[in-house]
Amino acid sequence: MATGTFRALRHRNFRLFFGGQLISLVGTWMQNIAQSWLVYRLTGSPLLLGLVGFAGQAPVFFLATVGGAVADRRARRDVLIATQTTAMLLALVLATLTLSGHVRPWHVFALASTLGVVNAFDIPARQAFVVEMVGKPDMGNAIALNSSMFNGARILGPSVAGVLVASIGEGWCFAANGVSFLAVIAGLAAMRLPKFEPKPMSSRPLAHAAEGFRFVARTPPVRAVLLLLGVISVMGMPYAVLMPIFADRLLHAGARGLGILMGSSGVGALVGALLLARRESAHGLGRWIATAAGSFGVALVLFSLSRSLWLSAALLVPVGGSMMMQMAASNTLVQTMTPDSLRGRVMAVYAMTFMGMAPMGALLAGAAAQRIGAPATVAAGGVVSVLGALVFAARLPSLRSPSLQPRKW
Repeated sequence: MATGTFRALRHRNFRLFFGGQLISLVGTWMQNIAQSWLVYRLTGSPLLLGLVGFAGQAPVFFLATVGGAVADRRARRDVLIATQTTAMLLALVLATLTLSGHVRPWHVFALASTLGVVNAFDIPARQAFVVEMVGKPDMGNAIALNSSMFNGARILGPSVAGVLVASIGEGWCFAANGVSFLAVIAGLAAMRLPKFEPKPMSSRPLAHAAEGFRFVARTPPVRAVLLLLGVISVMGMPYAVLMPIFADRLLHAGARGLGILMGSSGVGALVGALLLARRESAHGLGRWIATAAGSFGVALVLFSLSRSLWLSAALLVPVGGSMMMQMAASNTLVQTMTPDSLRGRVMAVYAMTFMGMAPMGALLAGAAAQRIGAPATVAAGGVVSVLGALVFAARLPSLRSPSLQPRKW
């Protein structure tokens, strides 16, 4: 029986999910790196890099509420099989266009936007599905292991993509990603789950979808956690969108350097996720969130000042680790304070805050980098992240009030 750090793996369904996702996410990270490099190679424009990031994630902001309502009304496994199958087809279309030499920037924009629509349904269902696989006692551990899996793939995927892009081009990365989806689809299909019994809606469809927002608005601890996550998503996380500029123009390391930088961030994120997986409860996670957000901002400012590839890679380790600890701890706290009946819709608000706000930041970062340069843009994001962490830390004592939240966190 799995115990300690890996205790959620004692659940058969989670083992199937974990194994399938690990393979699929390596492919996803390969595609992310290859797609950024493809856009940069075709256009050479920082602004267009930001626009592709915007196109790929903006649909999450606008449609996650609908996706969350679907996750509370349909069997979540069925939703995930549908979204993963669609994502596989999109990756194979991009691979075909690239390998045939017909790819154009507008193709990448169109496919990225469509994938964003798919993710608006996939992310709330995926987040809410965790508790269905492992139950509440192991939910926090499963979320942390999910994050470690995501970031283990984040280490391997960019490294492989950097080599493949430099040697045989972006198209094979897209093709490998398409094939990798078969693993997660097979894992989902093999799960043994109780028959899904849809609950009747207590209100009109729009009001039903909006109940997640109402819960967040009337629950100050959840609201504070998500506000800080939104600040980091808009101002800090877009550093990744500008990585091709750092790798090529500032560090003169090309596609291989891009893979090293993103892989280094993934190493830090993996370590951060495993540290969280060792925790037994949500007690003290509020302090972790504040510390992680502040550390993320400081490391980001230092990274913006570096002009050495290996120093930059070393600084991205705490950047990735701090960002992942804040994200995973926020996920755990929000799910701990959310009733099962609202889980899909509240996780839709989480998705809008974490993923949906990021495209606004990507667009802002691309435009700012065009005007003031990538290093100044990344440094500004780090400073704002530190300020957000300080405000959150100052509010922690009041957010722990028993009248607002009965558990210490």
